[in-house]
Amino acid sequence: MGILAAFMVPHPPMIVPAVGRGGEEIVRKTINSYEAVADEIAKLEPETIIITSPHSIMYSDYFHISPGHGARGSFARFNAPQVTFEEQYDEELRDRICLLADKEEFSAGDLGEKDPELDHGTMVPLWFIRNKYKGGKIVRIGLSGLSLFDHYHLGQLIQRAVNDCGRKVVFVASGDLSHKLQPSGPYGFAKEGPVYDAKIMDVAGRAAFDEMFDFSEDLCDKAAECGHRSFVIMAGALDGINVEAKVYSHEDVTGVGYGIASFYPKGEDDNRNFRDIFMDKLKGELEKKVANSDDYVKLARKSLESFIMHGKIIDVPEGLPAEMLEKQAGAFVSIHKTGRLRGCIGTIMPTAENVAVEIIRNAISASTRDPRFNPIGPEELPYLDVNVDVLGAPEDIDSPSQLDVKRYGVIVSAGHRRGLLLPDLEGVDSVEQQIAIARQKGGIREDEEVKLQRFEVVRHI
Repeated sequence: MGILAAFMVPHPPMIVPAVGRGGEEIVRKTINSYEAVADEIAKLEPETIIITSPHSIMYSDYFHISPGHGARGSFARFNAPQVTFEEQYDEELRDRICLLADKEEFSAGDLGEKDPELDHGTMVPLWFIRNKYKGGKIVRIGLSGLSLFDHYHLGQLIQRAVNDCGRKVVFVASGDLSHKLQPSGPYGFAKEGPVYDAKIMDVAGRAAFDEMFDFSEDLCDKAAECGHRSFVIMAGALDGINVEAKVYSHEDVTGVGYGIASFYPKGEDDNRNFRDIFMDKLKGELEKKVANSDDYVKLARKSLESFIMHGKIIDVPEGLPAEMLEKQAGAFVSIHKTGRLRGCIGTIMPTAENVAVEIIRNAISASTRDPRFNPIGPEELPYLDVNVDVLGAPEDIDSPSQLDVKRYGVIVSAGHRRGLLLPDLEGVDSVEQQIAIARQKGGIREDEEVKLQRFEVVRHI
């Protein structure tokens, strides 16, 4: 009982003959590998097939697990309506996953379904599997905009639920690799594309699941990968288990990466509790960083901790440098957790009698009132990385040529609407990109005339 095997597979509809109409032969290696995987799944005779798909319902802050008794689907949108699916859901297992998530107040469940039809990220694997094996129900799970560590933790909950229900399960992590591998491909080329594919296939070949956390958001975005978070959930479902890995194939001839690999459990291994190991390491590193932080960051952290733990706004503490008590300035407090933004709110111009009060207020807002995120909970405090940016006075500029993404932040204004972006942010590499993001934040269309301002910051980390 338990997870019998896990498989990393792609999902291009064109490899289904009725869709590809002969064009699928260009990726014959991938098709042969897929058929080998389907043969292995048939031999395992799983009671349930869990499929994680980037094309299932997806929310920024919630993992959607498909509800109901089952679902249907077809390749009609790919001009092959005759290829149809009708699948039953393993309701007991799904409900157990949801219950475990609910007990931990983890953001996953079966709420919010808008489209009950099966997606192609689910149907492509099922097409190969059902040609070889008709048995077993499925559980379909979407991805989210949450961190890689949350995706891994969902995998851990899945493992627990599978064991609780005593199921024989195969896990299928559906996802293509980079979409930017060839200039002739549908999405063009980016140098990060081949880097991502080489790195993920190396990780898969060694089952080095801990290294999946090392893929930066910037690399994944620029490579335009689609399956990484799906693979991370799979890794979490094999947490604490030694596995035998095998890479079947990797192809990039269409400009999109297709990788296939298998992972067979070989017994428990405490050295592979990767999320817990990483979080303990991260906690230790942050403790050292906090101890060496300057007064600006320490004040921000003290403010948010007091408010989150006790609901109290602190007074300005004694012993702060004179500049924090005498100077007025806008300030932004930025909070990251496991490398991802967790909250960021600030003021462009001073709104308080001094910088210290500005930081106290904005630290509370960034941690509990940023509309993009749920309020930070007490259990998250040991894993937060806090930065403070103190803004210089904005100055008007005539042209984007007077900007520098590393040195200057930008304010873009159109009437009463205004968008701001801080300087020197990961993933923001050009002035055009900087202005575009600031426009978006201010709700300003690309074709609207704008006023540009720049400002410098003093960053405290």
